[in-house]
Amino acid sequence: MAELKFEIVEHIGVLSENAKGWTKELNKVSWGEHAPKYDIRDWSPDHTRMAKGVTLTDEELEALKAILNGEVEDDIDESQML
Repeated sequence: MAELKFEIVEHIGVLSENAKGWTKELNKVSWGEHAPKYDIRDWSPDHTRMAKGVTLTDEELEALKAILNGEVEDDIDESQML
């Protein structure tokens, strides 16, 4: 298995910590030497291991922020949902 290359470019904050010391964090991470993206996932205490997570572009993070702040109208077509 090829080694996963990543660099935490900016540590933004810790959202929570579990009993084993892993933390769910929001960071800006460069994966495989690509441009950094916002990243939410669990990390081991020494940041050498990580769980599955979600990466967001700047635009996606702004959209999420607007949704959480209630600034976006609900324009989802529910008939297209699974």
